[in-house]
Amino acid sequence: MTPRLRVGVIGAGRWSASAHLPGFHRTPLAETVVLCDLDRSLAERQASAFAIPEVATDYRALLDRSDLDVIDVVTRGDHQDLVFEVLEAGKHCLVEKPVCHDYRDVQRAHRLAESKGLKTKVGLTFRYAPAVMYAFDLIRQGFIGDPFVFNGYEQNSQWLDPDNPMDKRIHKTKPVGEAPWGTDLSPEGITVSSLEGYGAPTIDIGLEMVGADLVEVVGLLANLVPYRRRTNLDVERERINIDDADLFMARAANGAIYSMQSSYVTVGNYPGIEARVYGSAGAIKVRLVEEFGVIQTIHTATAAAVEFVQREIPARYFPPGFRDDDPWSAAFYGNLVHNFCEEILAGGAENQGNFAQSARVQEIINAVALSHRERRWVGLPLGEAPAPQTSPF
Repeated sequence: MTPRLRVGVIGAGRWSASAHLPGFHRTPLAETVVLCDLDRSLAERQASAFAIPEVATDYRALLDRSDLDVIDVVTRGDHQDLVFEVLEAGKHCLVEKPVCHDYRDVQRAHRLAESKGLKTKVGLTFRYAPAVMYAFDLIRQGFIGDPFVFNGYEQNSQWLDPDNPMDKRIHKTKPVGEAPWGTDLSPEGITVSSLEGYGAPTIDIGLEMVGADLVEVVGLLANLVPYRRRTNLDVERERINIDDADLFMARAANGAIYSMQSSYVTVGNYPGIEARVYGSAGAIKVRLVEEFGVIQTIHTATAAAVEFVQREIPARYFPPGFRDDDPWSAAFYGNLVHNFCEEILAGGAENQGNFAQSARVQEIINAVALSHRERRWVGLPLGEAPAPQTSPF
């Protein structure tokens, strides 16, 4: 009988309930034994929904337990301090992006995990979409030939309404002791948000599709909806200088050219990701947009038959327990969770989407922000670049 990993989850909010908890509940390789949230009533409701036997309100109680193999960090706000505590406690760690805002800190976390023989996984959710997994396999099999061009897009309408609070957390009282972000109103002082939150998983897909690191980038960050409510408790809008749209171009080490656009104030449905790769022999377009009941599609073309045709995604790319009416969150994240459990139980070196890969993505985000601030092309790797200004939300 295959052993089951014992999992503790920190965070019981919307994304935990729609993606993380269903993933661990469905995989035969794990059991969630404790759910932690500051809001005990919320933790109890979600624990009941997913048959989790224990709840807690202090995350330190999970770190001290010797019977937990994995800790999943799915809290809002910064994750950095908690991630290092989880690793120091000797637990395999799954965490939502970003691990840290500075890529050097992500690298440091990766080295710590390696030194302790631990595996890590980051919520780069969309590399686990069945359509994307299928596309990656087609590329590995040589379908596109040599990669020439990658175009990545992330656009949705989540914050098009200026009365939708910039801070996604549901506050009962005003947060105290937190430095306000988005208060530098200069073009160079813009705080990174969309690029880090929504651009990150699309950057990740693009790196896999072109099969090479980026060597230089040039980018632009924009604040298109400048006035909005900061939190759910605020009545008035205020000026918040945060990137709600951005784009960049890049050159890859293998000569491929690369472009990216992300925004959460552009008309469209969540998650709103498209990834297109064109090569010497063929091309692939993947669309991850929930529209009219369809959560994903993949189209391909070849040099000999240039019209794009839709492909059926083979059943082997779907996660355990998948249902035809699953939302994209359960369908995609179920693969992520199951893959992480397989990697841990296998005990080998395989560990995709880990902190090293997240550091690779975060370095590009930091480089694009630096390019915008200094209005120039920026070479990669960065070295000792200035620390980024980023939003924790």
